[in-house]
Amino acid sequence: MKAAVIESVGRAVVTEVPDPTPGPREVVVEVAACGLCGTDLHILQGEFAPKLPIVPGHEFAGRVVGVGTQVTEVAVGDRVAVDPSLYCYECRYCRTGHNNLCERWAAIGVTTAGGAAQFAVAPVANCVKLPEHVRTEDAALVEPLSCAVRGYDVLQSRLGAHVLIYGSGTMGLMMLELAKRTGAASVDVVDLNPARLETAVRLGVSGSASNADELERPQGWDVVVDATGNAAAIQDGLGRVAKAGTFLQFGVADYATRVTIDPYRIYNHELTITGSMAVLHSFERAAELFANGVLDPEIFISDRIPARPAFEDEAVQAEKRGLGAQPPGTGMGRGGGGETKGRPIGRRVRER
Repeated sequence: MKAAVIESVGRAVVTEVPDPTPGPREVVVEVAACGLCGTDLHILQGEFAPKLPIVPGHEFAGRVVGVGTQVTEVAVGDRVAVDPSLYCYECRYCRTGHNNLCERWAAIGVTTAGGAAQFAVAPVANCVKLPEHVRTEDAALVEPLSCAVRGYDVLQSRLGAHVLIYGSGTMGLMMLELAKRTGAASVDVVDLNPARLETAVRLGVSGSASNADELERPQGWDVVVDATGNAAAIQDGLGRVAKAGTFLQFGVADYATRVTIDPYRIYNHELTITGSMAVLHSFERAAELFANGVLDPEIFISDRIPARPAFEDEAVQAEKRGLGAQPPGTGMGRGGGGETKGRPIGRRVRER
């Protein structure tokens, strides 16, 4: 089969690889769409430290074309979205319910072959069947949405909170959509890219600006979310948290990124600084939210790229330029979603 392969740091090619074979409790999925994520770019840049070569792609959906000998939950022909998370279920973190912090953490498309290929293999437990009205290619958005749902699980946001989001890319706008539906009194968005801010306005943001100083909330925000991974945005956001408020580091920063904190202010204002890592008990809920229309795929998917050397040329170059969207076949993710110069929001998706 054809697959995109990250062969070494900075080098991705499209080549022939062996067709996958399912284990007893696994299925083979014919990939209909896969998103190019910021994490994929981190892998390409050698920052996520998996073993190379690797077939990337952890945001994908498709049709089941093969099942293992012990699979009864799905059948050939079923359409599914795939949770890429792979846990050991044995370490202390798995045993205490923090599977996303697993000491042997792995993921389809990160540590094992992923969805940037014609076919991908996955545990049956990671597959969520799609209802008839959901387009298979659009369901590549379920995985990033599940990361956003995990973010709101961490926040435990109260009704009537005032929320500030840094980054109006795919992930920032997903956080916007969830904030609107979890009873936020207001949701403001900051981004340097005017075109991305236009999308935030289209989605019903309370206020948008290139700098938080332009927004009228001198007392700060109850919840501040960084969806950029950008040091300047993170540093500014830490200073915008209201008393008794929470700062969520949601965007994926480079390893070398550093910011400073004010310990006395954290103490005196009872601030909470926390993070949200990937997916935890949120994928199936995200699939249900997606099926119920929490996101509009026509807004969140900016480009649908045919199945060809997309990862190697168009998608990677587009992501480097700050584009978004999830095309079936490749996708975009947590980092690089805001504080960038490029086109409007969206996931670039590679479709078959």
